[in-house]
Amino acid sequence: MDKFMKEVGVIVGHKDEDEDAVHPYEKLEKAKVLQDARIFHDSILVRDSPRKCCRILAQILYLQNDAKNPSSKLTRTEATDLFFAGTKLFVDVHDASLRRLVYLFIKEIQPLCDPSDVIIVTSCLTKDMTSDTGLYRANAIRVLVNIIDSAMLGSIERYIKQAIADNDLQVSNAALVSACHLFDQSTENATIVRRWIGEVQETLIKQSTRNKPGENSNYMIQANALRLLCQMKSHDRLGMAKLVQKFSGLAGGQGIRSPLAIVTLIRLCGKLLREELAINGHGNSGEVREVSSLAELCFDFLESSLSHPDGILPYEAARTICALPNLGLNNLSRSMACLRGMLTSDKPAERFAAVRTLSKVTNPRAVALCNAGLESCIDDENKQVATLAVTTLLDTGSEATIDRILGNISNLLAVMQDEYKITMLESLQQLCLKYPSKHRAIVTFLANILREEGAFEFKRSIVNSIISLMKQVPESTEGSLLHLCEFIDDCEYTMLSTHTIHTIAGLAPMTSAPSQYIRFIYNRVILENSTIRAAAIAALSKMAASCPSLRTSIMTLLKRSLNDEDDETRDRATVAVSVLKDAIAFNPYVAPVVEEYDDVVPDVPSEGDLAALIYIQPLPMSFKNLERSITAYVSGPGAMDSAEELTFSSLPIMEDTYEDGVLTNGHHLAAGLDPTPTNGEIRNPAADIYAIPELADLGRVFRSSTPISLTEEETEYVVKCIKHILDEHVVLQFIIQNTVEDLRMENVVLDIESDSDMYTIIGDVPAEMVEYGKTVSAFTVIQRQTVESIQPVCFSCQLNFNVVQVDSDSGEPLGDVYTEEYPLENLL
Repeated sequence: MDKFMKEVGVIVGHKDEDEDAVHPYEKLEKAKVLQDARIFHDSILVRDSPRKCCRILAQILYLQNDAKNPSSKLTRTEATDLFFAGTKLFVDVHDASLRRLVYLFIKEIQPLCDPSDVIIVTSCLTKDMTSDTGLYRANAIRVLVNIIDSAMLGSIERYIKQAIADNDLQVSNAALVSACHLFDQSTENATIVRRWIGEVQETLIKQSTRNKPGENSNYMIQANALRLLCQMKSHDRLGMAKLVQKFSGLAGGQGIRSPLAIVTLIRLCGKLLREELAINGHGNSGEVREVSSLAELCFDFLESSLSHPDGILPYEAARTICALPNLGLNNLSRSMACLRGMLTSDKPAERFAAVRTLSKVTNPRAVALCNAGLESCIDDENKQVATLAVTTLLDTGSEATIDRILGNISNLLAVMQDEYKITMLESLQQLCLKYPSKHRAIVTFLANILREEGAFEFKRSIVNSIISLMKQVPESTEGSLLHLCEFIDDCEYTMLSTHTIHTIAGLAPMTSAPSQYIRFIYNRVILENSTIRAAAIAALSKMAASCPSLRTSIMTLLKRSLNDEDDETRDRATVAVSVLKDAIAFNPYVAPVVEEYDDVVPDVPSEGDLAALIYIQPLPMSFKNLERSITAYVSGPGAMDSAEELTFSSLPIMEDTYEDGVLTNGHHLAAGLDPTPTNGEIRNPAADIYAIPELADLGRVFRSSTPISLTEEETEYVVKCIKHILDEHVVLQFIIQNTVEDLRMENVVLDIESDSDMYTIIGDVPAEMVEYGKTVSAFTVIQRQTVESIQPVCFSCQLNFNVVQVDSDSGEPLGDVYTEEYPLENLL
């Protein structure tokens, strides 16, 4: 191969050994390769130049797998032509290297060709399966399983069964791997492969019993045979249990020596144990071995694998045991000892695997056995190992170890990436919630790393963690607020500063001395940019509204910003000063006489306080709904000419399901008159009522319901109802959609009835015409008794209309008109 690559290097012009290493096919042209591939049609040239054919096949494979140049991929036509040309190499050449490349070429190219074209090569591959050369047989099997279907598999079944039990190890291994692929391809193939179980078991036993030195044994055959047996018996618990009993080396069974096969057996034991524990529980004593005889066998095998000399097997066994649910310390002790030894390994992969497994163990007492090893991993040169060790210690550490853990990880933070720091913050937050008495040490640690250099996301995560701790651990509030006040002095991120300032203003009034935080906030008004100044003014205004005793002092500070150069800051200060002046005038603060009270009098605004109303109390609705309600109010008849005072109670109530004039189910509110409102326009759900003069005279709609379906969505006529509530009436808007292509609905009227005397039907507005695919509204007006209290009433509904047969293309009537009655669901 080295000689071949040198030849290729000479051809493409890379003769200078001092030049940087470049792939010999980097500047390959597809057109030239396709031209050179015509040599495959000349049997004499192929026989005389097998090395040239090898080079051309290698170039074709490179072009097909070159991810940097998608244009080099072969088209379907090119792939088919090359495939037919490549099949001729079976007959003309017996060179071993060329034959192996032909197998690989067919395997890579056949997905691009038509399946009916690929079948022609099966006869050549089948012939090679019976060849005397083991190399040909093995490769032919690997290629053939990618081509055949379940119908053809039956015809070559006996060849593959013979190959599984073949004495040539590469042939047997190729047959086992191919059988695994066939099993996963389809259920029909799986049924056929299951018939080979005898040959697979015989091969596995034969290979596992070759223990004499120098015997021709193959570990890969054992691993692939056991894997195939597990696939065949995946739905047979008894069969899988027999596999464990036979090949675990316990209970009189014979063991297998292949490490990969033992890994497969370990995972099979883990699967069986999880099923046993799910069915039978953990027993009275919590001992896994007492669950069942199968559980005892599997668990004994797992623990015996913990002392295997091959490094991967103890880890796999420990990982499998740790993944079992709700295990006690007595069942985990040996696994913890194994992982504790791996923590001090000189191999980074073993240390990482051990730490990662320990981080997923749900028993903190068991992980505590490895705390010493985890602490030694904090200084590991692999930062992923160090991060996992830190988070694991934080998740499982005790209250006595918190200070030592925080001290150990301080040096690690300087070299840790921000994404790992954020993961550590989540663990710190959970640790503080677990041990609230340690909040001072944890918050101080967070404040220290907050003052260090860091990206925006990292610092925002710290601030959010501190805020979350203040809400969940109230005793940490005052200390945390002081740390946040120090942070905003040096914060370089405007968004984070404004967020922190508003947080301080919201929590400071609940502390014992709110006045101490005013200085920190006002400093932002003096030193920061316009955005932070405006946020500080808003924060001071909120604090003044929350603490009447501080209003005079804060108003003095706010007056200094009345001439600020920024419009937003100046306007906020002006509004705040005006509001606070009025609040002080109406509700002057009177300091309580301390001697008359045993407890400290809370500094809270009085009821009806103007400043508290504006800055503290929330609106009775969101700004979005407020905009919708005002828009709906203005669109009502005579709204602008009315002398009625505009209050929240006089605004129509808007349901949250309306989004910019479109219902959450995708239908427009104005379906009767304007099915497609302007994009972004806020539609009044009662706009259809106001557009009809007879209905507009009934008055203003103060609430509209969400649409109620009276039919299924898949029926021929889809009907929904919206209830519009007025002072003395209820207007039912029926949204009707015609889904029948060759029918047209005319004079559509809703017939509703009820046994109650509370509601009286006084009129309706029919829909004149509903064409296919159109949505039109019909209305029914109900008068309600305002004297009596409202009680729920059920109405029976029926759709009455005339049906006209129409041409689906032109819409012209084709037949007579007939009347149809279509019952609907009851309306409550």
